[in-house]
Amino acid sequence: MASADIKPNIRSFDKDELKTLFIEKGEKSFRADQVYQWLWQKHVVSFEAMSNVSKPLRQFLEDNFTIHQLETLTSQKSKDKTIKSAFSLHDGKVVEGVLIPTPKRMTACISSQVGCSLDCKFCATARLKMIRNLTPDEIFDQVVNLNNQAKQNYQLPLSNIVYMGMGEPLLNYKNVMESISLISSPDALGMSPKRITLSTSGIAKMIVKMADDQVKFNLALSLHVANNEKRSKLMSINDSNPLELLADALKYFYEKTGTRVTYEYIIFKDFNDDISDAKELADYCKHIPCKVNVIEYNPIENGYFEQASKQKTEAFIAYLESRNVIVNVRRSRGKDIDAACGQLANKH
Repeated sequence: MASADIKPNIRSFDKDELKTLFIEKGEKSFRADQVYQWLWQKHVVSFEAMSNVSKPLRQFLEDNFTIHQLETLTSQKSKDKTIKSAFSLHDGKVVEGVLIPTPKRMTACISSQVGCSLDCKFCATARLKMIRNLTPDEIFDQVVNLNNQAKQNYQLPLSNIVYMGMGEPLLNYKNVMESISLISSPDALGMSPKRITLSTSGIAKMIVKMADDQVKFNLALSLHVANNEKRSKLMSINDSNPLELLADALKYFYEKTGTRVTYEYIIFKDFNDDISDAKELADYCKHIPCKVNVIEYNPIENGYFEQASKQKTEAFIAYLESRNVIVNVRRSRGKDIDAACGQLANKH
């Protein structure tokens, strides 16, 4: 029997491992299917709730395993209806997730790490030290909680999921991929991977690995400027993953998956808002079929940057469109509650 303080989290076992466990105990293998359904489809947080499992087996599970729980500590609603939540993990660590409702979409923005090891100058999360990676069930539970919020507040389920919260997803590759598998599995949430977007600061070798793994979800690159010298000032990850290396990795990704990549471009006053910057971006867009999301900068406390002017932003976009670049403009959401892109910092 497992000691109470070192009981393994039962959701760290996949279905085959559960079957092996139950067969070794003399149970029928279908018990694994039942328990798996309770954990991943019905989202129970206690073994006692597994009503079609025999009492002796429930007691065995209670004695030897635990179910790690994610709890909502706080939720703030923005004037634009965005909801930011702080989630407490089983060890007391905290991450943030955001529900973003728009007329066409109900999007969950979720975290992949507690803190972040990168130091992007425009991001409040970068000021937090990297504490640890999130496990697949902790990532999954954020989606479940935000889906419940969507239904309770707006009577709609989630339509989209973006890995754009705290952390760099590709530095937690195995757990992130397992979480996406669970989110898209018909045995769990059953959401189409085409409704999931992973955003990365740009780690070339892991983009190549995603291509080799034939992922089905969408990829967004946090680009922000198509000039190595400037990008390294903004994001030191560019020193080891320069634009040329990323371009090769993205070409390989497109060849393997056929998925159009999105470039995210936060536009900053007097840094990357000039027509010369737009020209460099348009040239970079020639590498592969892609689209560009031009994003309003969201101020952070004691930040280095300011939001670009409306006139400069409009001229920037007009130039890209004149070069036949597909451009979407992303307005800030939840800025008043520090829920917008780059603002997640566990301030509570």
